[in-house]
Amino acid sequence: MLESVHHVNILVRDLEHARARFSHAMGVVFGPVETLAARGAIASRVRIGATWLVLVQPTDPDGVPGRRLATRGEGVFLVSFGVTDLDAAIAALGERGFGCTSDVPRRGLDDWRVIDTVLGAEFGVELQLCETPRQ
Repeated sequence: MLESVHHVNILVRDLEHARARFSHAMGVVFGPVETLAARGAIASRVRIGATWLVLVQPTDPDGVPGRRLATRGEGVFLVSFGVTDLDAAIAALGERGFGCTSDVPRRGLDDWRVIDTVLGAEFGVELQLCETPRQ
């Protein structure tokens, strides 16, 4: 079912500061700042191999990232696993007795279809499934 680590999100208090520090230390160039209105956050990302690294700064303290930053501080927030067929992956989770935190996938950056699994609560980091649009 899982094919890759599609992206890893790191929560930060100050996106520009985090981008500058990470870029200077690791020699990577992040893309532009993008708005994640549905999540109440802004983000910037860089592709490292086959995986996106996404820095996320909450803009809404009541959104999921904002609440998480308030309770746990900065750090890894989410690991998203790439799947070819999100609907089939959701069904497979259900057949194994696991579910998702919502009934319907949402759209992420670049029109990614994403859904959070219930396993996140168990492991202390949001665990998500992600399907990229077919070209």
